[in-house]
Formats: sequence, structure tokens, C-alpha cells
Amino acid sequence: PLKNAKIVGCTHINAQTAVLIETLVELGAQVRWAACNIYSTQNEVAAALAHAGYPVFAWRGETEEDFWWCIDKCIAAENWQPNMILDDGGDATHLMLKKYNAMFKMIQ
Repeated sequence: PLKNAKIVGCTHINAQTAVLIETLVELGAQVRWAACNIYSTQNEVAAALAHAGYPVFAWRGETEEDFWWCIDKCIAAENWQPNMILDDGGDATHLMLKKYNAMFKMIQ
């Protein structure tokens, strides 16, 4: 049911998020994920997701520069035009609107 979904995710990275990401992909979505908080990432979960091939950009204790870099990596990638955002806190939405306005207009 999510065959054409390309989702930028920006949430806490924990076991519950891992299940969400796996489920979205199982339903056909493509995803790219970052953390919405520099302190909330469970590194072992982020590492397991990355090892399984999910594009996850997050680690506990990111600097503010790292934080925005990770979100940017989720939004802007080669051959990637997201059409959905799942954003806890609005940071990915804010960055996309501010830096990638044309891309933002493609969000459903």
C-alpha cells in the first residue's frame, strides 16, 4: 500500500521507531531517517537499522551541526524526491521548507 511513498523521518531513534521503519519499508515505502533530538538516539538501535540497510543518520550526542547535517542527508540525496514527512518536532519540515522549497512543494 505504500509502494510510491518516499518518507523523510525525523523522530526519536529507539526500538519502537525501528519497528515503525521496518513496517513502513515492508509495506513498500522508501525511507530516510534522522533523530529529532541529539540526546534521545539509542545508538545500538541506529546501528542495527543501518547494518540492516536502512538509511539512518543519527547518534547520541550529536552536535548542533551534526544534527542539521543528519536531517539534510535525509532530505537531499541523489535520486531522492520525498513525498511525505514524518516529523516529531518540525525540524525536518523547517529545513525542507527553508532550504529545499521546491522539494517541499512536492510533499503530499
